[in-house]
Amino acid sequence: MMGRTYGTRLPGMPTEPLPGKLVVIEGADGSGRTTEVALLKTHLEVEGHAVVDTGLRRSDLVSAEIDRAKQGHTLGATTLALLYAVDFADQLENKIIPALSAGSTVLADRYIYTLMARAIARGASREWARELYGFALRPDLVVFLEARPEILLHRSISKYGSLDYWESGMDLSLSRDLFESFFLYQDRLSREFDWMAGEYGFRRVDANRTIEQVHADVQRLVAPLYGHERPGARSASRPRRRRLTPPSPRAASE
Repeated sequence: MMGRTYGTRLPGMPTEPLPGKLVVIEGADGSGRTTEVALLKTHLEVEGHAVVDTGLRRSDLVSAEIDRAKQGHTLGATTLALLYAVDFADQLENKIIPALSAGSTVLADRYIYTLMARAIARGASREWARELYGFALRPDLVVFLEARPEILLHRSISKYGSLDYWESGMDLSLSRDLFESFFLYQDRLSREFDWMAGEYGFRRVDANRTIEQVHADVQRLVAPLYGHERPGARSASRPRRRRLTPPSPRAASE
């Protein structure tokens, strides 16, 4: 891949082409990102590719501080965005670029796009978010796993037993009801992801289906990066956009 960024590069970042591949799997909580990253990593390793995986809040520099700050539910939107930018910059410099320079494939479980969507949903302008995360390398492929909000709700509760305060947008005071706030917040994020899909060239995959179906589509999208097409290659399908209508608190709890 080329060592190109979306804006001003960090000091010391390489300008020459990097031999590795950067593949990003994006999507909301419950869309199946982490599962797909694990499956894709295994698939690529079986094919003989060296793979390094990464994600949000994995920096040795500030990840623990972000977790502690979020526990108090008092973190300001700008401070939160800046902390995540530091976390991402540290990983970019010390993990992503070295792996790409060595010719490895880097699989990112989320990238700057989630960080931008969260910041914008909390009042930042799109231009501010673009400038803040403009030092990020341009990926070779961005796959967006798109799932209906009711599916996200069901999967999140099944996995964690409850909804996350921040992933439900409770800090935004959209609603006193956790379930209604979740749907309203996901609607805000969805609008930003729709904008970014065109701006940053997302390849959408319908994540409402089985793990096997989603993985098959992702494999077809990834295959051309390594100079070959999979049999029966076709465009990954995209679910129909639906208006997000929050269920009543009673219905959501049944």
